Amino acid sequence: MAGLDGVKAGRTERTSRVDGSPVGLPANYKWVALFISTLGMLMATIDGSIVLIALPDIFRGIGLDPLQPGNTFYLLWMILGFLVITSVLVVSLGRMGDIYGRVRTYNLGFAVFTVFSLMLSITWMTGHAAGVWLITMRILQGVGAAMLMANSSAILTDVFPDTQRGMALGVNQAAAFSGTFIGLVLGGLLAPVNWRLIFLVSVPIGLFATVFGYLKLHETSPRRPARIDWPGNITFALGLILVMVGITYGIEPYGHHVMGWTSPVVIGALVTGVLLLVAFCVIETKVDQPMFRLQLFKIRAFTSGVLASFLAALSRGGLMFMLIIWLQGIWLPLHGYAFSVTPLWAGIAMLPLTLGFLIAGPVSGILSDRYGARPFATGGMLGAALSFALLEFLPVDFPYWAFAILLLLAGLTMASFGSPNRAGVMNSLPAQHRGAGSGMNTTFQNSAQVLSIGIFFTLMIVGLMSSLPQNLLHGLVAHGVPASVAERAAHLSPVSTLFAAFLGYDPVQHLIGAQALGQLPHAQQVVLTGRGFFPSLISAPFQAGLHAALDFAIVASLLAAWASWLRGGRYVYSEPEETVPAGGVTGGESDQPTTTDGPSAAAGDGAGPGDAAAAPGGTQPGRPPVPVGAGAAATASGDGVDLDPPSGRSRP
Repeated sequence: MAGLDGVKAGRTERTSRVDGSPVGLPANYKWVALFISTLGMLMATIDGSIVLIALPDIFRGIGLDPLQPGNTFYLLWMILGFLVITSVLVVSLGRMGDIYGRVRTYNLGFAVFTVFSLMLSITWMTGHAAGVWLITMRILQGVGAAMLMANSSAILTDVFPDTQRGMALGVNQAAAFSGTFIGLVLGGLLAPVNWRLIFLVSVPIGLFATVFGYLKLHETSPRRPARIDWPGNITFALGLILVMVGITYGIEPYGHHVMGWTSPVVIGALVTGVLLLVAFCVIETKVDQPMFRLQLFKIRAFTSGVLASFLAALSRGGLMFMLIIWLQGIWLPLHGYAFSVTPLWAGIAMLPLTLGFLIAGPVSGILSDRYGARPFATGGMLGAALSFALLEFLPVDFPYWAFAILLLLAGLTMASFGSPNRAGVMNSLPAQHRGAGSGMNTTFQNSAQVLSIGIFFTLMIVGLMSSLPQNLLHGLVAHGVPASVAERAAHLSPVSTLFAAFLGYDPVQHLIGAQALGQLPHAQQVVLTGRGFFPSLISAPFQAGLHAALDFAIVASLLAAWASWLRGGRYVYSEPEETVPAGGVTGGESDQPTTTDGPSAAAGDGAGPGDAAAAPGGTQPGRPPVPVGAGAAATASGDGVDLDPPSGRSRP
């Protein structure tokens, strides 16, 4: 009876209408779910980036200089804390959605996000205390965002049939991609009025979404009570946090080194983090109800999609920072914009990228519903590699129309990858593991973004160090700066110079200090703080670092295209109503995947290495016959199923 109980525990399919919407719910329910889930993703990603542009106003508002020695902690954690916490928690919270209800967890995420958005806006302290408060509230806000990110795709996959999931997830992904750049513009508009507005703007939207979600969203997938995998959760969280902390501080100066990769603290954090993640993988193979479903990696479509997602995020995660620094530190000042207004105009200049996301996300999702994810996801990453290669041909002082066209191309191609790839991953998952599987995919994606930032900044700093110190020394001395002051400025880490440009500060004033600048003749002050001096010094070394970073992005994009191609044909994990498991027990549902590509789909498409080939008539060697479209029987495990190799049955 254990096998039968295990099969019954895996039962998740509900009777559906012809259009795929679950019976017992309003006919338009799936569109309601799409609206509320897309609103959640949009809000979470806007808040993920809105702080980046508003940082100068935030730090001025609380009376803290983030570029002073000892204060970079506040700068780094205001930038990356939100991303780190969402990366760490999405798997656990996706698993929590599988256990306690995806809609319940999702709605709680809206409430948590809204409460801490409000708490961020009512900071009454100043100085270091205010910095600690903001970082703490920002991390807790990230917990709510992680609840939204972990369960959004699973909710949509539950209510949309596989013939419409690409479209639904395409809209959702377009909102997520676009939110990142909408946040840049919104932050630039609101922060100069009052920095608290960047957090307050989320409160009314969050209140509406929380109430609307509780009233309109319903659980369409049964809860599966299970024990929390505390050893797995703890080792995973600590390991991933330590790795991300190591990467974050690796780009900071250490002693007389321009970067911190040789710091014992950084090395210790990275080594300890990796060891904890290895221990986590061992734990997950031993516990009955693991947080991280390692068995899912037996499904080729899932493994290829997650790997492609990781590599795609690696190619673009740090690129946004490089493009913004390019605009704020060089191009905009050369074209007459004061450093103080460059953050807003950099966000506006990046809007063609958002337009590409909005166009290609839904369109590629709809096409992938018909033709499968592989051609669009693979072609998207090849197109992204092309757009990065073309960016290398632009001069530092480029014509904006050429830059805008390449941004549009990058947005179109990256969205052409993102939507079909997400749909391919979600289609490959058993229904009861959609929350955890979606969280796993998001964890790989967000972690890759943090890693990408570390890699891009490292490559950029190496490029800058090739000639920036000499350029800076000669340029400052030529304009009357004392040799001792110029020497000290030339040996400062380029990281602080990049962050100064990123925050909209005058980099030269930051480098030599207001006191030394004030002792110079007025004419020299005007030249040094003018809009042409710093861009002329940094242009050549910046271009060398940018080309190295873009080369890395091209390689990562091509590897992502390769990983995407390995997924096989269009693949949907089906759960038929009846099967005959080994031993002759009837009833229950299978939990095995089937390929649903065209008539030529190969047996085993989407399955992992070592999967048994399907024998004619829908059987596998050593297994009894099953109905057409059914896979092999599920066997008992901690929460209902243990994934056997899929049967690979194909149907037109």
